[in-house]
Amino acid sequence: MKVLVMGAGVVGVSTAWYLAKAGHEVTVIDRAADVAEETSFANAGQLSYGYTTPWAAPGIPKKALKWLFRPHSPLLLRPDGSLFQLQWLGRMLLNCTEKNYAQNKARMVRVSEYSRAMLQELHEELPDLDYEGRQHGTLQIFRTDKEVAAAQADVRVLQDYGVPVTVISNPQQCLDYEPALAGTVDKLAGALHLPNDATGDCHLFTVRLAEQCRALGVNFLLNHTINQIERDGSRIRGVIANGQRFEADHYVCALGSFSRTMLKSLDMSLPVYPVKGYSITVPVSNSDGAPQSTVLDETYKVAITRFKDRMRVGGMAELSGYKIQLNPKRRETLELVVNELFPTAGNVAEATFWSGLRPMTPDSTPLIGATRYGNLWLNTGHGTLGWTMGLGSGRVLSDLISGVTPEIESSDLSVIRYV
Repeated sequence: MKVLVMGAGVVGVSTAWYLAKAGHEVTVIDRAADVAEETSFANAGQLSYGYTTPWAAPGIPKKALKWLFRPHSPLLLRPDGSLFQLQWLGRMLLNCTEKNYAQNKARMVRVSEYSRAMLQELHEELPDLDYEGRQHGTLQIFRTDKEVAAAQADVRVLQDYGVPVTVISNPQQCLDYEPALAGTVDKLAGALHLPNDATGDCHLFTVRLAEQCRALGVNFLLNHTINQIERDGSRIRGVIANGQRFEADHYVCALGSFSRTMLKSLDMSLPVYPVKGYSITVPVSNSDGAPQSTVLDETYKVAITRFKDRMRVGGMAELSGYKIQLNPKRRETLELVVNELFPTAGNVAEATFWSGLRPMTPDSTPLIGATRYGNLWLNTGHGTLGWTMGLGSGRVLSDLISGVTPEIESSDLSVIRYV
């Protein structure tokens, strides 16, 4: 069958990979000049299989109110003038219950763990795939006893799913995993170590995987802006891009934050809101002073991830619509965290600054599966975990399109849960 994938980020390219492996004739279309040029370009770099956690959680509404008044807040809310922003926030608040949190986290961990298994398979199939990956886990650090206590709920869910996690009550033990924290360990109250987590440059991974896709015959139509999606009753008839019409048997929407705006013409209202994140990429000048893997600072919601000779420092959530601006105050926060934890690793003045839009659903679970149009499929809404969940969600959707029962439960991942 012919399948047209809309979107060339890590999710779209991963979907194309598995569709091509399944024997389909695949075309990927994107407005950018190359793959992974938008949200996948400079994300935090962490493969957070163990730290897969919904943003909508018990206690978040109270925390959010406090965060809004902090000088280095992990959350920034600016009205964008749309009713949808208010509706999305309302739906998110409804998910901030213990019951919904447990349900959403369980679904997310299911997808993330499957994605981890898919990456292992990919390493076996393509052992030379280089994306500066590391397999040393994530160290989630807590600066207060309250943060330590709140993490116990996450530990229980991880244990229920067989995800290994080490609870560190003595901060000095953090140095067993990240020796470069020696100068700042006195600021910590505890930590969790998630050994199955990994790191890597998402942009580089997507570029390399796209090369493998091309070797399987996948056609990439880049610099192609989608102008219209044509429908014929309950099916999609074609996609217009750059004035040309493209037809396929099946169509996949993997357009991240822009999935909602693209599908509005089809009378679809996807609950996907753009949550802006920021990152800086710091050249490492002192390897011994830099992290070995990912250190996640729970207080600031900032991750510091080590690549080969760079550190990626990313985080924060800004709800302010679709416009991307490089806010210098957000850079100050990122520089503050990395300078506190790894002051000798590199010169932040030499860092590059970036911002991107994460496609977030109110329950933090991605939208993977069918729609009310018989040949239109969704693979979007991954929030901060598109890099983490990309391979797993791509494989699940490929199986669904191919008429194969996915290896994990997928019925509760589709948009039907919002209808």
